[in-house]
Amino acid sequence: MFGTLKNAWAVKEIRNKILFTVFIIIIFRIGSVIPVPYINVAALKAAESSNEFFSYLSILTGGGLEYGAIFAMSVTPYINSSIIIQLLCVAIPALERLSKEGEEGQKKLAAITRYATMILALIQGTAYFFYLKGSNYLNVDGKGATIFAAFVIILAFTAGSVLVMWLGEQIDVKGIGNGISILLFSGIISRGPQAFSALLQYWQMGRQAAVIGIVVLFLVVIGFIVWMTNAERRIPIQYAKRVVGNKMYGGQNTHIPIKVNMAGVMPIIFASSILMLPTMILGFMKDTTTSFGKFLTLFSTRGVFYAIIYFLLIIAFAYFYSTIQFNPVEMANNLRKNGGAIPGIRPGKPTSDFIAKILSRITLMGAIFLSVIAILPIILGSVGGINISLGGTSILIMVGVALDVVQNLESQMMMRHYKGFLD
Repeated sequence: MFGTLKNAWAVKEIRNKILFTVFIIIIFRIGSVIPVPYINVAALKAAESSNEFFSYLSILTGGGLEYGAIFAMSVTPYINSSIIIQLLCVAIPALERLSKEGEEGQKKLAAITRYATMILALIQGTAYFFYLKGSNYLNVDGKGATIFAAFVIILAFTAGSVLVMWLGEQIDVKGIGNGISILLFSGIISRGPQAFSALLQYWQMGRQAAVIGIVVLFLVVIGFIVWMTNAERRIPIQYAKRVVGNKMYGGQNTHIPIKVNMAGVMPIIFASSILMLPTMILGFMKDTTTSFGKFLTLFSTRGVFYAIIYFLLIIAFAYFYSTIQFNPVEMANNLRKNGGAIPGIRPGKPTSDFIAKILSRITLMGAIFLSVIAILPIILGSVGGINISLGGTSILIMVGVALDVVQNLESQMMMRHYKGFLD
């Protein structure tokens, strides 16, 4: 990885892209610590350590939530809107047609996603304001002042989310890697010093064995994630020979690569977002001793019930994403049109059934991998008494984004190498 970065830095055009990406990250981090007016930041920071829903959002926002910052909601509205649009592409035929119309269709879907992001940012900003107001985290007196503060705070949060979306798009165009993923990565990395400080406190409390175990596990998990992320199942394809004029075409052997973890980290993000809804509702409740309140406490991120539901939801969403990304019938039809076939499998329905069977097995392996990584910190945190329940999600996001950036750099260097060769 470091060799790739060194070689990429030597190319002026790529170096400019890296510097531009770093510049956008710096802007993002500055916006994540500038508080919005009328918010009691000191009280907000104190609440972050005791509220599980708050802690989860704080990880995804890089601490912007605990500062009541302009970028308090970070990339979460965009991620949620992207997930919703992907779901609707399966349910609504008009959106499904757009997704198959090539570049123009993708541009229209991107525009729809932007509008959905603005709407979600407005809704989340409003909900966040009422949470701040109900928890007495506002520095306002009087009804008129509260109304004006509501307008300022909601507008600032909504504008901040839209600006974060725009910054991510600028990285897509002028920088390196996927912009939203890069910003999410930088937010999680910014929590590193706080995590190190927490481990140091546990060390001073006499839990050296637990701290050493966590560090060793952290390194092992990173290696395992890298290995599984790069793992793929290759379906062999053989193309028939055909004669056109005086030339013979085809006859070559190739393969269809299918990633073991084809859905990436999205099933974990979606599953954890759904499971955080009960905790969010619990945070708004004044009386948690009711039957409904006791039921919601079952969704604590350190509980067994949460871990089981989390495991099952990740598997379900992994299968859902594999269904979206791969259509065995369409793949079989494309192979037949191009004169390709899987050795030993007849074209048509037998080919689509074979591909579907392979996809099902690969998806199960990838889903179990994601589920184990996600719930392992919950189990170890319960055994060791250390709160690392959301560590698996953070590690997966960090490693996934880092690998994506390195692959992006390698592909750009490869393009420039061939360009120079052809010139």
